[in-house]
Amino acid sequence: MIVAVASGKGGTGKTTVSANLARVFDAEVQLLDCDVEEPNAHLFLKGAGIEEEEICIPVPEVDEVLCDGCGECGAFCRFHAIVSFGAKPLVFPDMCHGCGGCAKVCPRKAIRETGHRIGVVGKIRADRVTLIQGRLDVGAPMAPPLIRAVKARMRKEVPAILDAPPGTSCPVIATIGGADFVLLVTEPTPFGLNDLGIAVDMVRDLRIPFGVAVNRVGAGDDRVHAYCRDQGIPILLEIPEDRAIAESYSRGELIVDSLPRYRPLFEELARGLFDGGSPSGNRAGYRPFKSCQGRFRRRENGCALELHGKTCCGLDNRCGKPPCEDKR
Repeated sequence: MIVAVASGKGGTGKTTVSANLARVFDAEVQLLDCDVEEPNAHLFLKGAGIEEEEICIPVPEVDEVLCDGCGECGAFCRFHAIVSFGAKPLVFPDMCHGCGGCAKVCPRKAIRETGHRIGVVGKIRADRVTLIQGRLDVGAPMAPPLIRAVKARMRKEVPAILDAPPGTSCPVIATIGGADFVLLVTEPTPFGLNDLGIAVDMVRDLRIPFGVAVNRVGAGDDRVHAYCRDQGIPILLEIPEDRAIAESYSRGELIVDSLPRYRPLFEELARGLFDGGSPSGNRAGYRPFKSCQGRFRRRENGCALELHGKTCCGLDNRCGKPPCEDKR
């Protein structure tokens, strides 16, 4: 089971939700910090570093002796990472996506690929949590290749939580692709509602089941709740506006450790999403989940979620599969 935690904007509490959710897991779990431009999950999960690996992408290197300046490589590259004006091609490594197409189309085989560093991927072990995070090098312009490197180190047999970058651009798409479920974190403000709507459109286009977590409940108004109700989107977690939570965060402490009264919120979320944290659960069957809106059950091979007999997976049945049975 892979759950991605995302949002339409920064600062809503994605890492707060991701790290605390991983902490309450009662079995081994992976936390992937895919916000490679500004990773911070390690500030909350204190553990020992296991390994760190340099990540490179292949970029073209041209052999001047073999190259005749035909320009086939530049014509192929849609990102203009290699261009030719009748002489040896110019290569712009930071624009290269590492597809290798220029080397494939070169009629004289004058192009070979060489490694270009973009960042590092590290692992930290903190109790039952294995944190995998990427750090993009300063000045490196593209995060998706490093995010893919982070995800490539995920163990398929162990449940995983993906802490996504903010927004809805390419790094987010690279993160949530392949996830079984997306939890969209928002806040009850006009900005929060606006960016939640953009994020909802994104996951609906990708046809991934999703729900919403509302952070700082009580700090704004009820427009986010009204939107979710009108759209049939389940609210799976509500974190109240509490100065003690902000103080805990500023000290680098997890809510579930420093403020035990909030631990049941994340334990219930973990049970609903991950079969009580057991990786051996019946993933094809029904799983109960209680939220502030009532009880619903989810099924991976169906429309995903149902609340009191109404579809609320956010897909509006566009997946073409029948909604889950009402087994209340």
